[in-house]
Order: sequence, then C-alpha cells, then structure tokens
Amino acid sequence: MKVCIIGSGNWGSAISRIVGANAAKFDEFDNTVNMWVFEEMIDGKKLTEIINTTHENVKYLPGYKLPENVVAVPDVVEAAKDADLLIWVLPHQFVPGVCGKLKNNIKKTAFGISLIKVKYHKGIVLTVITVSGVHIKDKGLELISQMISEELDGMRVYALMGANIAKEVAAGNYCETTIGCSDKDRGGLLKKLFEVDTFRVVVVADEHTNIVAVGAGFVDGLKLGDNTKAAVIRLGLMEMISFAKSFYKNVETSTFLESCGVADLITTCYGGRNRRVAEAFIVTGKSLEELEAEMLNGQKLQGPQTALEVNKMLKGEGLEERYPLFTAIYKICYEGEPATEFIQCLHNHPEHMPQASL
Repeated sequence: MKVCIIGSGNWGSAISRIVGANAAKFDEFDNTVNMWVFEEMIDGKKLTEIINTTHENVKYLPGYKLPENVVAVPDVVEAAKDADLLIWVLPHQFVPGVCGKLKNNIKKTAFGISLIKVKYHKGIVLTVITVSGVHIKDKGLELISQMISEELDGMRVYALMGANIAKEVAAGNYCETTIGCSDKDRGGLLKKLFEVDTFRVVVVADEHTNIVAVGAGFVDGLKLGDNTKAAVIRLGLMEMISFAKSFYKNVETSTFLESCGVADLITTCYGGRNRRVAEAFIVTGKSLEELEAEMLNGQKLQGPQTALEVNKMLKGEGLEERYPLFTAIYKICYEGEPATEFIQCLHNHPEHMPQASL
C-alpha cells in the first residue's frame, strides 16, 4: 500500500516521522512515503530540496529529523497519483483547492484519513470537539471527512483526532489519539501505520462525533489561577457536548471521553496556540491579527474565528444565553467587552443547561 501525506506543516511533518518509520517497518506498506509540500523559498533554497537533502522541515518543524523514506514533492497531483491511502493534514483553507486538483487524478480504489480539525468555508472557520473536524453546511455541521469524500467522488475518508500537540508528538512524548473508522480491517491497518510506543491509537466505530482554549488563555492572562481554569474546562466541555448534540445528529457521548474529546480539550487549554495567543491578547493589548503574525510563524489561529461563527449559529437559534462561555469569548474577541468580565460568565452559568450523561 502506497501512502501519501497531503500537507507538511508542523503537524504534517510530526506525523510523517511516525508514518515514515512504520511504512518502512511493516510489509503492508510501500517503503516510500510521498509528502506534498507547498513550495517555499527558505534562504534562497526550495523547501522541498532542503527536506530531501537534510531530512528536516526547517520552517515548520526545525530540530527534528524526518525519515529518509519520506520524500517531499512540490506537485500535489504527482505526490498522490499512485497512492492507496491519502493522509490529509494540511491547513483547512487549502482543502477545497487541493481536492479540485486531485479530482480524477487519484486511484479510484484510494481511501483517506483526515487529521484536520477545522474547515474554511466562505471566510468562516468552525471547530468542535469531534473525532473529525467539521464545517458548516446548510446551517448545520458536516464532517471534514465527508466534505473531502464528496469533493472526490465518494472516496472513503476516516478521521484521526486527539490531544496531539505537534512538537510533543515529534519529540516522542507519550500521547494518545483516536481514529474513527467503522471498517474493522481498515481500522486495524490504520492503527498499524500510526501507532508507536509513544503514540497510542484507539480505534472507535464512531466517525461522527477550540473555543475553550481561548478562554483558558484569558484566565492565564488575567492570572486567575488553575482553579479558575479548571472551571473553564469543565463548563467548556459541557457547552461543547451540548453544542455538538444540538447541531449535529448521532453524536456518541462516549467519544468525548476519548483522546479526541476531553484529553484534547485539556491539552489545548494548557499548551495550544490558541491559549498562548489569547494570553498575549490580554497581557499586551495587541490585536489578534498582530499576535498571529508575531507568534505563529505562518500557522493560523483558529479559536477566535471559531467563536465568531459559533456565535452566528447560536444567535440564529436564540441560544446565546444557554452558552455563556462561548458567548463571552466571542464578545471579548470581537465586540470589545473587557476581559475582566470573563469571570462573570462562569458565575452566571445556567444550571438548566442540558447535561450530558458521562
């Protein structure tokens, strides 16, 4: 089985270290793993040439060697044309364009797995804790895996999601992830490709199932302490489960106990980019756009835009009061509400909000 990784940012490069090593180790996979790299010039040299000669993505994952069997390819069609498995791990805004290029240029028997948490749709970004990322469609939610499948004539696409900060995965720190795959045989194959001693994979049949990290960053910026952050995480999880159940059908509550659920929430609230930038937003008084440019080295900030779009959905259904945490984060990011008012939303959180049976 030939494997192609679509994307080469910090997460794509980190996962290539595992995928490349396992492809070389197990007979089920072709030794060579193509990785599509959006071509950039780094100090006068092409990024693909740097990766293929030094085996390091010096821009997005400096300091970590990639396996020599991972080959950087600048043309996405060339990279994917013979692949049996496409691993989707590129910035969300590139997904529609890449699907357009790959349409009719990949094997009809190929299948995919999405590692993408958000989807860009008409200037909108949305993310919810789920096994797969989601995007808006007809005032509801659709999985990114389903969106890719529709764009590529029904290609089957599964999903991987978890508490996986790229640099920690690359460094070999122990972490867990969840694969949503209803096909038992393919689930076993994907587990073999992605799992190593420090990256534990759990396969679940539920394929259908961040803003809160921004709130955690506010807590840190205001120096309110870990007790307050724990309250934000708990209430945030309540709102996420309620939101997912309200706007997307057939969500399994048990999925929120996997790595893609509560573990991902905790990780992003303590170490993710949304938390770091939100903290700086409070401390420095700079705009989110300024901080994104200064702090993220070309990566994109997702939490505030998520809060914006979620607020549109809540407002449209008259549900803002039932989601005070989501609403407060939106107002602080976009309506100039003082961050000092954030704590009030915790105190006034409605007890009548539907509870999920965990």
